[in-house]
Amino acid sequence: MANSPQFNAELLGNRLIVWDYKQASGLYKLGFYGKPVGIAKPKSAEFETPLMVDLIEGFYLLEKRIIRIYKGPKKRGIGVKRFHKYAEKAYQRFNLDYLVYKKLRNHGYVVLPGIKFGCEFAVYERGPGIDHAPYMISVRASGDAITSTDIVRAGRLATSVRKRFIIAIPNLTTETVHYLMFKWFKA
Repeated sequence: MANSPQFNAELLGNRLIVWDYKQASGLYKLGFYGKPVGIAKPKSAEFETPLMVDLIEGFYLLEKRIIRIYKGPKKRGIGVKRFHKYAEKAYQRFNLDYLVYKKLRNHGYVVLPGIKFGCEFAVYERGPGIDHAPYMISVRASGDAITSTDIVRAGRLATSVRKRFIIAIPNLTTETVHYLMFKWFKA
């Protein structure tokens, strides 16, 4: 990995934008980071459009020194500590979700937002367009209540889209994550 960031991203509200098309395409190629603006399902990593990166991905890439984040017309850089504070304010459960994201990415998974599945993350073994995401992950704090209706609802959705439903329970103190995977069967 390079000592200095290869890619520049501008902070705009709750998103980062990589404006340079070549950088956008290059960052996407590194691990399916971000989403090309205006392209629902990229057929290739070669595109000529900016790349939108969410706060969780952005923080991961900033920590790994892959991107440089800046804000405003003077392009003032934002460091790890300052960006972390910003993300915590903008994203209510940032630390919980980020720990799960980081652990999964560090284990080689491709982790994308799971909003269309009603969960935090859709997790791929290789990447979109290569395989389908076999897992949908819901992040819960250890004290969160979960009802049997929540589990059945998630299980029915997971089964209908052929995915495994997983609840991830991060521990911020020990920086560990416990996973509960549900397997559905017919009686």
